[in-house]
Amino acid sequence: MSPDRLSRTFAALADPTRRKILSRLMAGATTVSALAAPHDMSLPAISKHLRVLERSGLITRHRAAQTRPCRLKAAPLKEAVDWLERYRRHWEESLDRLEEYLQQLQAKEPLHGHKK
Repeated sequence: MSPDRLSRTFAALADPTRRKILSRLMAGATTVSALAAPHDMSLPAISKHLRVLERSGLITRHRAAQTRPCRLKAAPLKEAVDWLERYRRHWEESLDRLEEYLQQLQAKEPLHGHKK
């Protein structure tokens, strides 16, 4: 995934309204009006959010008669998760090493709280 595409994905995910829209689209394609209904904002404001999601590649919109249904495209999310996965593994390995070190320190401590 190119850094620009990754940046667009994370920028799109940075907004809670856009994350709610994506969550709704997990259930299937729907109209702009249906996506706007639970939000206290105008259709033009929702349309701006949809344009950000569309530019990031997270949704597609197509014309169907008088409506423009939106559909989730999960590929950019998968690419973002794959990118984040490398960092998760790094931190897990670091924490595993810390745990081993702490266990070594505890093994060296005198038993029953007796101090030298």
